Formats: sequence, structure tokens, C-alpha cells
Amino acid sequence: MDETHSDRLTEWHAPTHWQAVDFISDLHLQAADPCTFAVWRRFLQRSVAQRADALCILGDLFEVWVGDDVLQAAAPHSPRAQEDRPFWRDCAAALQAYSQHTPVFFMHGNRDFLLGAQALNRCGMQALTDPTVLVFLGQRWLLSHGDALCLDDTDYMQFRATVRQTAWQQAFLARPLDERETIAHELRQQSQARKAQAAGDPTLWADVDGPAARTWLERSGCHTLIHGHTHRPARHDLGAGLQRVVLSDWDLNAQPPRAEVLRLDAQGLHRQALTC
Repeated sequence: MDETHSDRLTEWHAPTHWQAVDFISDLHLQAADPCTFAVWRRFLQRSVAQRADALCILGDLFEVWVGDDVLQAAAPHSPRAQEDRPFWRDCAAALQAYSQHTPVFFMHGNRDFLLGAQALNRCGMQALTDPTVLVFLGQRWLLSHGDALCLDDTDYMQFRATVRQTAWQQAFLARPLDERETIAHELRQQSQARKAQAAGDPTLWADVDGPAARTWLERSGCHTLIHGHTHRPARHDLGAGLQRVVLSDWDLNAQPPRAEVLRLDAQGLHRQALTC
């Protein structure tokens, strides 16, 4: 773990009565994908008895987030905004309803790093820093979105270093909302084009750096790193009793469809697949 992340490492001690925690990431919710949204909303509507004691969202809940004012702004004449802005409000309402009975914790991803305090409050979510150590069931679990560990993706790492700066974010959020939405749409198109060039195969994208993951675990005193971002759900043995467990992305339009919840309880970590 580099010095910057060491400075931001926080410990989160779960209440003693908790018996289970659910983890999800990389849902990339967007109005253009109603199927994934429907499965996610049905997941949130489960009875309290079916839920874990807390839900942790480890980044990229949304396909894009251009500022908390999308939750208040009226839709202009742009067809895209007329569809998107009510969709964000629907997402916030679903989360707020869920949080009335189950606490929801949110860690920023590479798509929704601009989600601020106003949106967190509207959604009923509590913020987690990246990385965070969860102390639960007598063990320490390291939580991260995962993008900061994809060291081989040098172009992205340079981009990330720029957009995570306070000055850049303030300047971007000072732009008119319509302009921010247009910029985000263009960036999404570029991202989709890059994925198409890679034939949509996540294994061709940069992965988490193994030595860096081990360093994070050793310095945090944890044995397991739980993260998303890479869209490669798996369990990786890092040696010396260390491991990283990768969350599933959600894409109900893929073949086969993908949507998993990772639950941590006294029996360990186990995946729960969701279907349409």
C-alpha cells in the first residue's frame, strides 16, 4: 500500500450483533439497461429476514455520476437527460427505502467518484474510504473498489490521478449540468469503443497487480482483499495465507447473465447468483 493509501486507511468495526454482510459492485446502473435495474430493485425489495445485516457497495453502482444536482434538476429537452435524470431519482428512492431497515455503505468507484454528500444522504448511504479495513467476525477484511491496484493500466492511472484531485472536481462540477452530461456521454462512448475493440473480453483488460495487493494486505494486517472493478469474479491465492476475492459485475443482458452478491458470514464468503 503506497503512502497515500496508508494515510487514508480506516478501520470499520462492525457491531457485535451483526451476523452477515453483503457485498456488491459494478452494477453500472443506467436508464439504458432496465433489466439490470429491475433485478437490482427486486434484490432491494427482499424481506428483512432475507437480508444481511448490512449492504456494502464497493463502487461503480452507477454507470456514470456527473454531480449530485442530477437528483434535483428538471429534465430539459435533451432526450437522454429526459430519461436519465428521473432514473437517478428512482435509484435514490429505492436505496433510501432499503436503508430504512438495513444500513447501506458506499465506496466510490471509477464511474461514480463524483457522488457527494448530498446524494449519499438522499440515497440513505454511508461513505466508506478506499481502502477500508472491516473488522468483523474476529477477523480483518480489506475492502477496496480495486482500480487503484490496476498498475499496468498506465493511461487509466494517470487519468485517475487527475480526476481525483479536488481542484479538478470543483472545476468540473462548476460546469453547467447539461455540459457535464454531454462530456460523460462522450466518455462512455469512448469506453464502449475500447471494450468493443477487446471483443468485450474482461480478461484482455488490465488486472489487479498481485504484489501490490499482497503489500496492501500485509500493511493492513488483513488476510483477504475484497474488491470489484475488474469484472472477473474469482478467488486468487496470493500465498502466505493471503487472498483476494473479486466481486461480480452485473450485466443481465450478457450471455450468460451476470449478477452476484457476495455474502460474508460465520461460514465464510459465498456467492449468491441473481436471475431475471
